[in-house]
Amino acid sequence: MSETPFTPRFRFMGERSLLVELGERIEPEANRRVERLLRRLEQEAWPGIRELSPGYRSLLVVFDPLAIPPAELPGRIQALGAAAGESRRPPAKRIAVPVFYGGDHGPDLAEVARRLGMSEEAVIRLHGSVSYRVYMIGFTPGFPYMGELPEALSLPRRSTPRTRVPKGSVAIAQRQTGIYPVESPGGWHLIGWTPLELFHPERRPACLLEMGDEVRFVAVEAREE
Repeated sequence: MSETPFTPRFRFMGERSLLVELGERIEPEANRRVERLLRRLEQEAWPGIRELSPGYRSLLVVFDPLAIPPAELPGRIQALGAAAGESRRPPAKRIAVPVFYGGDHGPDLAEVARRLGMSEEAVIRLHGSVSYRVYMIGFTPGFPYMGELPEALSLPRRSTPRTRVPKGSVAIAQRQTGIYPVESPGGWHLIGWTPLELFHPERRPACLLEMGDEVRFVAVEAREE
């Protein structure tokens, strides 16, 4: 698939951080640019790079200004991004996530269906009808921000966030879907639950999903106790 060319924008965030913007909005195309640059920088392993933090459409590069002169860094990144060749990332994982939709497992499903003017079955069918790209991991350890949710399912976040969202809750908000890997507060609409363990601190890697992976949601009829 060909992509629309985009000229990176660079913004220094203090003396030790450079933000590289690679898109105008949240979309798979911009996120793929971020992932490619992230992998290239990881492979290059430039002395002085301290941390790489990917976002939806940008990459934050934390560096040592004594090892890499700040004035040189944007040009070096620009040249690296324009260089021929792809990063040597292993193939993206493709994971099917079993979901128990509705009822106690998805307490917002009925309200979501009502607000969207469709049946609960239609919401479930649409949610499972596409593959989702993992844009990034954040918010809590292992939380995958995934898109794009079918436009027909797009709703703003809840006006009042919950103080407690159960671990494993499958949720939607705007054009995104996600899974809460641990119990935490949250403002997305809960439509289901999965038994998959998305995060375990003693596992290597600790996160089941990572940026660039593909996820499909598969409805399960009834939860086994």
